[in-house]
Amino acid sequence: MIMLIVFKQLLSKPHNPELLNSLNTIMLIMIEQFVNRTEELNSLNSAYKSGRSEFIPIYGRRRVGKTELIREFIKDKNAIYFLADERGDPENLSEFRLLVADGVNNELIGSSDLNWGDTLKEMAKCAERLVVVIDEYPYLISGNKAIPSIFQKAWDLYLKDSNIMLILCGSSITMMEQHVLGSKSPLYGRRTGQMKIEPLKFRHFSLFFPKFKKEDLVKVYAITDGIPYYIREANFKMKKIDDLDTLYSTESLLLEEAEFLLKYEFREPARYFAILKAIAFGKTKFGDIVNYTGLSSSVVSQYLSNLSTLNIVKAEYPITERIPRSRNARYYITDNYFTFWFRFVYPNKSLIYNGLKIENFETNFNSYLGFVFEKISKELLWEMRPMEFTKIGRWWHKDKEIDLVALNDSSKDIMFIECKWKTLSLTDCRRILGKLEEKATFVQWNNGIRTEHFGLVAKKIKDKERLRDEGFIVYDLDDL
Repeated sequence: MIMLIVFKQLLSKPHNPELLNSLNTIMLIMIEQFVNRTEELNSLNSAYKSGRSEFIPIYGRRRVGKTELIREFIKDKNAIYFLADERGDPENLSEFRLLVADGVNNELIGSSDLNWGDTLKEMAKCAERLVVVIDEYPYLISGNKAIPSIFQKAWDLYLKDSNIMLILCGSSITMMEQHVLGSKSPLYGRRTGQMKIEPLKFRHFSLFFPKFKKEDLVKVYAITDGIPYYIREANFKMKKIDDLDTLYSTESLLLEEAEFLLKYEFREPARYFAILKAIAFGKTKFGDIVNYTGLSSSVVSQYLSNLSTLNIVKAEYPITERIPRSRNARYYITDNYFTFWFRFVYPNKSLIYNGLKIENFETNFNSYLGFVFEKISKELLWEMRPMEFTKIGRWWHKDKEIDLVALNDSSKDIMFIECKWKTLSLTDCRRILGKLEEKATFVQWNNGIRTEHFGLVAKKIKDKERLRDEGFIVYDLDDL
């Protein structure tokens, strides 16, 4: 209604700056919450209308927007929303009973001593469609180890033939995979769908910061990644790109966020911190991580495995390698925020708390942006599709590296791309493309039978149309 009023007033007074600001504010609030969540909402609404019982686990890293998505989905529906916490099993059960009593319009449930199984049984008797959301489900398990078995029994006996749409949501990916999604979970095989909520893409950032230049958007993305909670913090703190340091100042929630999240997942975070710092500083090979941290190979191996399970770290292999070999693995932090935090905040916390500047920040941050720009370039190529490809990633062999190589196994096309976080002249481009063509001769793929394509993605490329006319694939920030 408010939006409609502003539109009507704007039509009558199209040059009124106050009305334009009001419209921009409302649009920003709308965009901020649910940009790029249309597919998820459509999927949930489709399940809601399926005419059968539904069991859908929703998971993803903290702050990614799972709860906001769920609240948007249930706002116009008959629903029970229960947020579990660490108070313990009796308190969680008592609150859940009260919510169920209200949801099924049976006050006796709330005043009873029903256990979890019987409460779920009563819930299943609801005649009309009812969405039941249990947010932070892993907390229930922490308070009662039998919860997965209890829910499995309730699903098999009562819920699977009911009008219930059950959503179990969790931020602890390890717990969700172990106790809901994993093959050893009692609930395995019961879900009718599942949803992993991913961070937003770089292309959405202009919606949050419409006055920022694209180069400045890269800088914000390099710190916040596509995490809506962090983007909101940046939008609140930053009025211009010169305010970038406010994102890791003592007043910012981002200063301690990484430490909080990791301590939530790990009982002994010190070794994990050492490994993540090593990776953030470019020690991506296993041996380099061992040498940098001083930890034993077995410890590093186990901790990298744990970090990979949580999707904090991922192992990458040369994109042309059909059978990944561990000795060729390189390890990267999946999240820009974690990478930035361990590269700049963690080693400099004392300086930050004393109100001092991080030494050589501008130079080192600009170097770090080169790494972030590779991630953006990959996203750009998936969107632009200059060549039909099925996979894209880094390639390396001994001392040779190529930023991005894309493959199409069916057509035998291969695309080689270099990414440069700088402004390039035509001469610069020809030099880089020449070296790229030389390196491409070392890439073994499809027994040499292939059609090759070469290109560049850079911050700014002069005379890019001329290079395109010559058959090169060329993009810069203006193409985003």
